Amino acid sequence: MRRSMLFLPGSTPNKIINGDSMGSDAIILDLEDAVSPDEKDAARILVRNAIRDMGFDGVEVIVRVNALDTPYWKQDLDAIVPLCPDLIMPPKTTSAQDVLTLDAYIGELEKANGMEENSVKLIPLIETALGVENAYQIASASQRVSALFLGGEDLSADLHCRRTKEGNEIDYARKRLVCAARAAGVEVYDTPFTDVNDDEGIVCDAKYAKSLGFTGKASISPRHVSAINEVFSPTRAEIDHAYEVIEAITAAKAQGRGVVALHGKMIDAPVVARAEQTIAAAEALGLGREAR
Repeated sequence: MRRSMLFLPGSTPNKIINGDSMGSDAIILDLEDAVSPDEKDAARILVRNAIRDMGFDGVEVIVRVNALDTPYWKQDLDAIVPLCPDLIMPPKTTSAQDVLTLDAYIGELEKANGMEENSVKLIPLIETALGVENAYQIASASQRVSALFLGGEDLSADLHCRRTKEGNEIDYARKRLVCAARAAGVEVYDTPFTDVNDDEGIVCDAKYAKSLGFTGKASISPRHVSAINEVFSPTRAEIDHAYEVIEAITAAKAQGRGVVALHGKMIDAPVVARAEQTIAAAEALGLGREAR
């Protein structure tokens, strides 16, 4: 289960070598914004070697490559795709055509390296107004698209507004991305919280993102990882209730009853679906019934 994703600059070996010990479910090895132009080649080699040699036990590996309008993206993919990272994150994705361009090139690399087709998945980074408006088309453009990810900083700049901790300026984009991703049947991840030192703020921001339907949230600081993991993990009470719901509906079906109530509340299809989602998340985290 991917609740938290931690950005690590691709030019910082001291951070990368500790990538699997910071508590996040995934790490994003960044070859784009966190790397200056004169360090692109060195960062690419460092990230390639780290993925090849380190293993990164217990965490998913995501690589943010450079954008399609730069001279670096093909070199990034040439170096990284043969190592089969869990996800490639293309930045500034604005259209389905962007996804199709990446899909075709990655497909060529997979074939050239004897890899299974669609081995490497995509998590497009949506960080422009055009990308937000095209979110569903982007999410449904290719089988490679596994999730969408909202980039709040660049989006705010594109909207000509100031990025704030309250996040009102990106509220529409958050809701639009969640709807687009769910309609396309893929996951969706929220932008990092802006203040690394605000421990209460990250909890509130993560809770709000979860309430909208986000799968998880990214972070630029290890300090925020534990709060994100906690918010996006089901509580013991939620897990127990989910099992009660499934038991009640199972018993009702066995008895041929069409109407089911639990603790005075009707159990309908959406309630069952949420219970199943909670149980799946709990079991993925080792928090299922047998863990009590």
